[in-house]
Amino acid sequence: MTPALALESPTLVRFTNARGRQREVVRESGSRGSVLVIDRDAGTGGDNRLVAHLAADEPTVNAELVARRYAADARGARARAVRSEDRDSAWGEAGELPAPFEPDAETIACAPLQTMFRLGLVESSMSISALRWRCFHHGHDPSPRVVSLREVIGSVESYEPALAITRAALARSASASVCILRQEHARVCSSPIVLNRGLREAVLRTIAHSDVSMSEIAMRCGRVKRDRRGNVSGETSWLARRIGLLAEGGAAAPTPWIHSDVLALIAREGLVLSPREVEL
Repeated sequence: MTPALALESPTLVRFTNARGRQREVVRESGSRGSVLVIDRDAGTGGDNRLVAHLAADEPTVNAELVARRYAADARGARARAVRSEDRDSAWGEAGELPAPFEPDAETIACAPLQTMFRLGLVESSMSISALRWRCFHHGHDPSPRVVSLREVIGSVESYEPALAITRAALARSASASVCILRQEHARVCSSPIVLNRGLREAVLRTIAHSDVSMSEIAMRCGRVKRDRRGNVSGETSWLARRIGLLAEGGAAAPTPWIHSDVLALIAREGLVLSPREVEL
């Protein structure tokens, strides 16, 4: 259902969730001028879920933009319950004010793709610019492509330093909109889809230093195939796709991502390791 912008403050938007329940996203005042964007039951005002905690110096329109995106996105249900400290502390509160975030100050290089990523200013539909990640090809790109934080992480197959740079921008930027960047950061941090590089390295290390094969690892995970004579072997192509060695059907390149449940299955059953040992 397409959300409709409510006319009365503090309600920002009303919508019907996947369970058919009426919800509303409201704006509440937080500590030191910060703003809480909260999803709650439209009838009772209960079941408060924190959508975003906006700094005091962010444009007021950011609350509406966050609310609209949240209501239109089925993944919005991942918002966590509001805690007492959310209303008692300012977003990014610290003892001293940090230095302002400097756009384009740091570069993340991706040698295999001959690209680099920088977090800088781009034009937006609002009166101020937005902070977004951009991809530069071959180091000298006059028209870089705007990309998501998730694409940056997937391209370099590492969460850092992209997450650290993003967190610094969210905490210290006062002259640009960061609402989209904040949503991208929240989704990456809460998503069950995680990088598979650590798992891939563990599989290759196991194969190189033991008698265990890709076929046996796949069989331990319940992925079995039989040839015309009935001989049983492990489905190695399934394993290779999950750990990023082989592209999915129709895809140009292997995926750097895997569902955390599948990662746990391969780690526990296939490698006899704790999933934490192969997570990045």
